[in-house]
Amino acid sequence: MEKHNYLAFAMPAFFLFVFLEYKAAQRKKKPELFKYESSISNVSIGIAERLLNLFVAASFYQLYYFVYDNYKIFDIPANWIIWIGLILATDFVWYWYHRLGHEVNVFWAAHIVHHHSEEFNFTAAARITTIQAVIRTAFWCLLPLFGFHPTMVITMLLVHGAYSFFTHTQIVGRIEWLEYVFITPSLHGVHHASDEKYLDKNYGDMFVFWDKMFGTFQVEEEKPKYGLTHPLKSYSFLWQHFHYYFEIYESYRRANGLKNKWKAVFGSPADMDQDIRPELEKKFLQDRSLKLNELKFKGYLAFQIALCTLMLMWFTYFIAYQDIADKLFTATFILITLINCGALLEQRKWIYYLEYGRLLLLSAYLLYNQGYVEYLFIPIAVMIFAEKAFSLGKWYRDYILQTK
Repeated sequence: MEKHNYLAFAMPAFFLFVFLEYKAAQRKKKPELFKYESSISNVSIGIAERLLNLFVAASFYQLYYFVYDNYKIFDIPANWIIWIGLILATDFVWYWYHRLGHEVNVFWAAHIVHHHSEEFNFTAAARITTIQAVIRTAFWCLLPLFGFHPTMVITMLLVHGAYSFFTHTQIVGRIEWLEYVFITPSLHGVHHASDEKYLDKNYGDMFVFWDKMFGTFQVEEEKPKYGLTHPLKSYSFLWQHFHYYFEIYESYRRANGLKNKWKAVFGSPADMDQDIRPELEKKFLQDRSLKLNELKFKGYLAFQIALCTLMLMWFTYFIAYQDIADKLFTATFILITLINCGALLEQRKWIYYLEYGRLLLLSAYLLYNQGYVEYLFIPIAVMIFAEKAFSLGKWYRDYILQTK
């Protein structure tokens, strides 16, 4: 029986739409809609989310069935009226998940990654983390709990996700007549803005009803400035994922009394001490001003992203046929490469050793598959010899650790 996973083809579709958007931006003479470093960062985070979700998505679906089979409140049939009800219910649940994601620190820690980007295009839609997916799944469980069949829920979530992808663009201007019912790219752009008048607005994903009902609706009046009110000063893959958890911990550590410690975790991000982030950035060497207008290593960076994408496509398509060693190698290799991409943009000197680690991982995997893992000392010896004989470290640093 064929067990291929056709979600693998979502990745080339994503890049096709990004390419079309990029060409449209050029045609409209709006090259500023894309910034190379930011787009690379966005895509890196999206690749990581797709990769890690392969290991947990099945458990999400099993959870929906478990809730439905054991705890459903109503037994809701499947007909066209119910489908309309489900799409409204899905967007209603999304509204509150999304709103709480902005109003509660521990939820914002997962969602903030989606708002780091200071560009607003299709690549920004990829900025989702697996932690965010886990939190979101807990909210989606309300749908099978109410009585919607999991098959219907999963189908609707795919539709919901596809719609939200296309709201992350500036190529389409305001469509005022559509804004009476639907969230448009303009309305969602307002949500991504850091302008004070646009903060905490337009939480709906498909419909405007909930924002209008609960007082969070805002049309675009002036062109938004995208990103965070206090921008992150780093392209580090790891720091982008985890910096806000460090901020919560630091706020919790400094807080006096149980009430203040509770607020550090479950309070509003608006009440977070704004001095904590720059202090942590300095402590963890993230606060660096780099002029990366003309990267010497753009080709190498693009090659690594392309390699990760191709590996992820192959991994997704054939995942049912792979054993634990294949899965661990592929996941680890891709994650190391994504960390490497962030470190390249950060110009970290330790990426040279990460390159050796990646080569060692590849060598170990190939030898393991052939049953010769005891000969791992050979590639290690070759690496040491090449380093000593050809000064690879100097060549690498000259090419990689510079900007024009």
